[in-house]
Amino acid sequence: MANVSIADIKTLREQLGTGMVDTKKALEEADGDLEKAVEILRLKGAKGNAKRADRAATEGLVAATESDGKATIIELACETDFVAKNEKFGALADTVLNAVAAASATDVASALQADAGGKTVEQTIADEAAVIGEKVELRGVTTLSGDAFQVYLHKTNKDLPAQVGVVVAFSGDDAETARSIAQHISFAAPEYLTRDEVPADVVDKERDIVTEISRNEGKPEAALPKIIEGRVNAFFKQVVLFDQAYAKDNKLSIQQVADAAGITITGFARYKVGA
Repeated sequence: MANVSIADIKTLREQLGTGMVDTKKALEEADGDLEKAVEILRLKGAKGNAKRADRAATEGLVAATESDGKATIIELACETDFVAKNEKFGALADTVLNAVAAASATDVASALQADAGGKTVEQTIADEAAVIGEKVELRGVTTLSGDAFQVYLHKTNKDLPAQVGVVVAFSGDDAETARSIAQHISFAAPEYLTRDEVPADVVDKERDIVTEISRNEGKPEAALPKIIEGRVNAFFKQVVLFDQAYAKDNKLSIQQVADAAGITITGFARYKVGA
């Protein structure tokens, strides 16, 4: 058995963040060869990743950045809040976010193939997951283009990183109102910007549901069209940003607020960890 020095154990632990016992065993197996010990530890971690594939990753963080006419937001998930608030996980999120933003990736599939210092984002996450010891998953990615942006990150727990994040793309000069709308989005969780963006099959399904509900309530047949239309409009007010009542003044719609401020909202993205 190789004579393993404390200095070598310390070096490897600082490099990889691995436990004392695992690090010592890897160095002994590698006869004191640091590079071989790193390989052993990473292979062990990769096997652990495979075993963790079916486990739930319901914690994590949301992070965002903007530059050069683009804004990118990601959701990076892990298994426990202990890892979510760990510095190593936060550093991984920064690496992933920067790589995804540089590649202007628009979805998870393209983001995972983005370059992150000579490795893909997918491999970078896998390597860090092996060290962290939990399932780590890039769950959401959106990149928006626009004239200006407001980024709003919200902590649902003061001891954890942001778990709700919103990016709003807009044109106009009233950044304060744009930020207020971003805060509204974090709370109200709209799914679409305008009614035109709601897929026809989604509207048709909602119409079928409210039609059945209205008939089951025994509403007069002659009154059904108006009742159904009213309920479909109520559905739009739930899922469409411009139709939603403004959180700070429910007498105004978001469209009215934006118009009064002289701004045009051109896009948004919202992520909530575990949602």
